Amino acid sequence: MPVWDMGKKTSLFSRHVDSGAKMVDFGGWDMPLHYGSQIDEHHAVRSRAGMFDVSHMTVVDIAGAASRTYLRRLLANDIDKLTSPGKGLYSCMLNESGGVVDDLIAYRRSRGSVAAQTAGEAPGPYRLVVNAATGERDLAWMKKVAGDSAVEITCREELVMLAVQGPAAREITAPLITDDLRDAALALQPFCSVENTDVFVARTGYTGEDGWELIMENQAGRKLWDDALAAGIVPCGLGARDTLRLEAGLNLYGQDMDAETSPLVSGLAWTVSFDDESRDFVGREALLEQRAKGLDEKLVGLVLEDRGIMRHGQKVNTEAGPGVVTSGGFSPTMKRSIALARVPFAADDQCYVQIRNSSCRATIVRPPFVRGGRILVGS
Repeated sequence: MPVWDMGKKTSLFSRHVDSGAKMVDFGGWDMPLHYGSQIDEHHAVRSRAGMFDVSHMTVVDIAGAASRTYLRRLLANDIDKLTSPGKGLYSCMLNESGGVVDDLIAYRRSRGSVAAQTAGEAPGPYRLVVNAATGERDLAWMKKVAGDSAVEITCREELVMLAVQGPAAREITAPLITDDLRDAALALQPFCSVENTDVFVARTGYTGEDGWELIMENQAGRKLWDDALAAGIVPCGLGARDTLRLEAGLNLYGQDMDAETSPLVSGLAWTVSFDDESRDFVGREALLEQRAKGLDEKLVGLVLEDRGIMRHGQKVNTEAGPGVVTSGGFSPTMKRSIALARVPFAADDQCYVQIRNSSCRATIVRPPFVRGGRILVGS
């Protein structure tokens, strides 16, 4: 038995193996790293369209009379920003000390029809999509915060989730979804969703490119995977997913943020809402205290000027003091090494990264590095 053939498997596992994917363990799941060339998969997403099996992500449906009140307590961002069915919100769940339990996307759902969303009916249930490696811990935390309130928390492990990403991804995928949903899906604004009884479609992603994330039952998910490949969308693995999200300046849980670091020092202050002073979300007091004292650190982008590859955990030396690379690697689009790093708040301009025995010069920049196929910094 291969060493990777020991974890949980998505319903597309056999498709990945049959396609020659290199499988690896990721958070207890057997997942494709690449299908032959990680670089080619990366460029396919930037230039046209690629598809990821992200069924290892944890889909959690929230319902019940107290669901709105509960989410206003659970999330650092304010669920009341979802003023109509279909809207989505990026947020973090925090612990009492202000550390990040996990980041997620929350959607306010319709009651199952496009017509209901168009009519803007009263608030329905909510859907959260959280990270794969933290799914069980997240569910335990959600239940702890809920206590005995009137909330139903349902983990939807039976569902398939696919991400089609790239400038042509929506155009190619649109003919493959049901007729009654197609026009509404194509009309979606970023961070909005639409659904019928067969599929949930959101205009979201983790690549810095346009596209959809689609959630559906197993059989429908396998069919969409097969149909999308036949239409010319390139299957992509975790390797390309990581280089794409790094270029887009998107945080990875466990590296760029974790339970010991707050969103204020992780480049995620914009995901925290203090507007409603009566909303006592978990971690609020800790963040207010941190903000009042002033921040000692910040998350920045680095572009390496010397030869080498920046990696997670490497030391960063700045004129304001030491820092650390949180995520790093080679950018296929920029053809040089880039990184995210946590550095002293006063750090600016130039720094040096310790790569093996060399001190390599890097420039401090504001991410993202690449969005919509365009290089934004370091060119």
